[in-house]
Amino acid sequence: MGRLLEDMTRLSENIQALRANRRAFLVQLSDGNRERQMDVFEMCADFAGTQARVATRMKGGRLGFLHNLRRTVRGQLRGVRADLAGARRAWSGEAA
Repeated sequence: MGRLLEDMTRLSENIQALRANRRAFLVQLSDGNRERQMDVFEMCADFAGTQARVATRMKGGRLGFLHNLRRTVRGQLRGVRADLAGARRAWSGEAA
């Protein structure tokens, strides 16, 4: 019986040690999980800030493009109006 008692005692100690290791591992994992969560939150905040800056810059670019487009179209419309007025004068005989 002495050998069986020693083996059972050793087995019980091994089980307790493994449980303690598992508990420590789970605590470490949850701490690491918190760190990963904070890293993800920081990364998402950085993405949001970058996206906002890019959106602002793109909006400025689009507004500038539209301003130039309007100016170009206005110039072309003036040219077309002048051409039409010249054609009307030519057809009506006022050009001479």
